[in-house]
This record gives sequence, structure tokens and C-alpha cells, in this order.
Amino acid sequence: MAVPKKRTSRRRRDMRRAHDAVKYTAAVEICPECGELKLRHHLCASCKTYRGRKIVGEASGE
Repeated sequence: MAVPKKRTSRRRRDMRRAHDAVKYTAAVEICPECGELKLRHHLCASCKTYRGRKIVGEASGE
């Protein structure tokens, strides 16, 4: 069974976990149709619009 030869230091462990604290606030924007928060380049979950067009009934991946 594979066992680490040396203990991982706190610095190396914390550098590996550094990406866990990153927030995705830069990719969030307000929907121009309904005003809800939505991810960029994604369909709005509340009003089902994308770039000003209603996407209900089309192939929207639902």
C-alpha cells in the first residue's frame, strides 16, 4: 500500500487548498429581464431568458 514518505508541511497543504477560498462573484451578474442574480453565459433560472430571448420550449437542456 502506498504511504507518503514524508509529512506534508502546513505551507504546502495550505497552498493546495488556496483555490477553495476563491469566490465566483466575478461571474455573477443581474438578469436584465427580471433582476435576479445569474451566472454569466447561462440561462436565467427564474425567467428562462438568455440574451433577451425567452428559451422556454426550445432545447434548453432542461
